[in-house]
Amino acid sequence: MTRLRIVHAATLGGILALMGLLILWYGMRTPSPAWLAIMIIPLLFPLRGLIRGRAYTHAWTSFLILFYFIHGVVEAWANADARGLAIAEIVLSVIVYTGAILFARWGRH
Repeated sequence: MTRLRIVHAATLGGILALMGLLILWYGMRTPSPAWLAIMIIPLLFPLRGLIRGRAYTHAWTSFLILFYFIHGVVEAWANADARGLAIAEIVLSVIVYTGAILFARWGRH
């Protein structure tokens, strides 16, 4: 498996895992479907380009994922009840960010 495929798989796997985490977090712990939509819908925008392996989409996804990193840090700091979920969000956002940046760098044609 080439390094480009590895970072592509890390980016896709990370964003899908992050979506799953957010669905569990906001679907079960917060009864408001509005918060769930606010957290999930932005992650749907880059999926098509990520699946197709477009370097440009990976590049701007790295900017989008910073919101989730910041959200995880704030939740881990401020909300002791959700600290475990927030740390998982931080880890997944770092995986997506690293994979997206490396794919954008290595996948340029």
